[in-house]
Amino acid sequence: MIRPALAATLTLAAIPAWAQDFPLTIPHKFGEAVIEAEPERVATLDFSGADDLLALGIQPVALRYWYGDFDGPLWPWAAPELTAEPAVLRGEIDYEKVAASNPDVILALWSGITEADYEHLSRIAPVVAVPEGIGDYELPWDDRARIAGRAVGREDAAEDRIAAIDTRLDDIAEAHPDWDGKTASVAYAMSGTPGAYTSADIRPKLLSRLGFETPDAIDAASGPGNPFAVTLSEEALATIDADVILWISTDGDHAPIEALVTRRFLSATKGGHEVFAGELLGSALSHASLLSLPYALDTLVPALEEALAGNGPVETE
Repeated sequence: MIRPALAATLTLAAIPAWAQDFPLTIPHKFGEAVIEAEPERVATLDFSGADDLLALGIQPVALRYWYGDFDGPLWPWAAPELTAEPAVLRGEIDYEKVAASNPDVILALWSGITEADYEHLSRIAPVVAVPEGIGDYELPWDDRARIAGRAVGREDAAEDRIAAIDTRLDDIAEAHPDWDGKTASVAYAMSGTPGAYTSADIRPKLLSRLGFETPDAIDAASGPGNPFAVTLSEEALATIDADVILWISTDGDHAPIEALVTRRFLSATKGGHEVFAGELLGSALSHASLLSLPYALDTLVPALEEALAGNGPVETE
């Protein structure tokens, strides 16, 4: 199986090859951002955007809190890199708080901002939104980091970070040839209701770089309303059966998964081929950032090895 760079064929055509010289014009779905000089003060509205900025050596002046209960607004893979005291945006975007941070540019590549948000924010500073034709949360991790790097004048640093992760993914796949062509489901049970992520989601896409394929039944069950995930009944849980199942939990509570009565009939369950991703692994995969992906791979790879050897369910932090 040929493993292309993560979703590159879907997005690179939509992302022009911008030069690093300033002034810099970056087109996006709301128009274009004209950045007159290399930004010194960067605000990010992306739900994991602070991770990428910190990986590029930039301390954001404003960042978007996503979720998690830690001393600060960031998760453990990023928190040590934060040495400044940025404005922290929680819930709906606080335009006044963004303005008070006095940014030179505002990144909104994985933020879900509306056109009305864009109009308000553009009065504060140039806003870099998602490229035309790409959904609010469809931009792959590498393209998101690449655009952010260009916007802040750190394109070379972004490419170096992306290349390092790509190399590691290729090395892992090469070290595990038996993973090539095996099926892997990324599933969850929210409030007792099971579901799974389709091959369009960032988590199965990462597994595809390691050789795994999303079961056809999952993609077939997806609808136009949400191309990234499918909600299932317990009676239809066989849809997620695979050579290995990676169960995601945002809070590390696996009780809703274990309570699924029909789970016991899955071949993956009976064969011990499951990974129960804890809060940290599940969230690192969900953030899909320059800092979280290396962190996730440290835990994910040995967990998959154990699960495919039949030693599951393998629980991680």
